[in-house]
Amino acid sequence: MKPNANAPAAGTRPEGAGNDVEASRRVRELFGAIAPRYDLLNHLLSFSCDRLWRWRAARRVGRALRARARVLDLCCGTGDLAFALEDEAKRQGGGAQIVAADFVPAMLVRARRKAAERSSGAGFVAADALHLPFPDASFDLVALAFGFRNLANYAKGIAELRRVLRPEGVLAILEFGEPPGRLFGGLYRFYFQRILPAIGGWVSGSRSAYGYLPASVARFPSPEELTLQLRAAGFASVQFERWSAGIVAFHLAERPAAPRQGRPELGAASGETDLTLRPSEGWMS
Repeated sequence: MKPNANAPAAGTRPEGAGNDVEASRRVRELFGAIAPRYDLLNHLLSFSCDRLWRWRAARRVGRALRARARVLDLCCGTGDLAFALEDEAKRQGGGAQIVAADFVPAMLVRARRKAAERSSGAGFVAADALHLPFPDASFDLVALAFGFRNLANYAKGIAELRRVLRPEGVLAILEFGEPPGRLFGGLYRFYFQRILPAIGGWVSGSRSAYGYLPASVARFPSPEELTLQLRAAGFASVQFERWSAGIVAFHLAERPAAPRQGRPELGAASGETDLTLRPSEGWMS
């Protein structure tokens, strides 16, 4: 059953995990097991939509990638979002410094290999999203793609995200959802719950990891519920947009600054980020 706004899921709970520590350990094991085939399966099972979603997320936060901006790609996996952010920063003409972090060593090995192949300037570090090794107010932008759902404690994760963001810094979360509607939603759930675990398990050799994926999405708060949680944690300008008929949702939020006299409006010449989400166009939006 989906959690509601009054009783949201505390965090992910892979099979056999009874608390936060066990859940984190199990997630690390699951993703470590599939790391060798992770990129192949992401592209195959999403029909390469995962590339489009990350690219579009990077475009959405383009104004935050100004010169000298400090950016964190958290739960970075093999680094695809970090690379998309780096490409967008170059397109913007800025010199953003990008740090990517994950707590699965096997994922970081592949991310660093890919970074070397593309001569990327992004730095990759081992870090637990619930206990980040960064000082307060370290980043202008924190972005996550398909990783927030895997945190053992969402409230603690949100608190850490807010802590490492500077005032007026931007948070972006790209995450799977459950499409509404009986026809498309039903077809999608059949694929997601039956076909995807079978193919993913066969190719990766870990059926449990790809059985975890649909179970974790079903447990994860809806976009509306996540919006409420972010607002309750002190984020401002929280907005979300469903993409690809609701298969994924993209949230934007801001860590508010302390009120001060004469503060310019958001998006003015002060350099603050315009968080306005533009309407989607078409199923592939």
